[in-house]
Amino acid sequence: MMERIFLIGYMGSGKTTLGKVLAKELKLSFVDLDWYIEERLHRSVQTLFAERGEESFRLLEQQMLREAAEFENVVISTGGGAPCFFDNMQFMNEMGTTIFLNVSIEVLFRRLKVAKYSRPLLKEKTDDELKAFISTALSQRLRYYSQAKYTMNADELESNKEIKQTIDKLLRLLHPYN
Repeated sequence: MMERIFLIGYMGSGKTTLGKVLAKELKLSFVDLDWYIEERLHRSVQTLFAERGEESFRLLEQQMLREAAEFENVVISTGGGAPCFFDNMQFMNEMGTTIFLNVSIEVLFRRLKVAKYSRPLLKEKTDDELKAFISTALSQRLRYYSQAKYTMNADELESNKEIKQTIDKLLRLLHPYN
């Protein structure tokens, strides 16, 4: 049986971390959509975003999502914004199983605060601005994220044990009768 799983959620929700482990557990390929775009265009997502502007980048992202969705037996971790543009969410639901990795604002803040210098949208923000930014963006995106077939809490990914427990929950969600 062919499997195609899309992991969606806000930046810092654990899509890549869980995606790699989930793919390994299910013996599937793993594609991080941002890495895929960078590989195909030989430029970082940040550079593409800066050079092209958001609208042009989102069109490129849609095209690359459609390309990656042709793969079979794959776990695809999307960029945080990918589900929120065009008909991407509907497309992913038609092409495979979508899982929204839901993470609280507090946990996202803690994770992104550590990683903010590697994320162009965040690096200039103070703690208060960062928390407000996450809160606003998340509330705007929830209507797209909530269209996923499954919603999974991904607050606890701080240790290998927590990652393993979350993966076990994901596996039970995807294959309840195994």
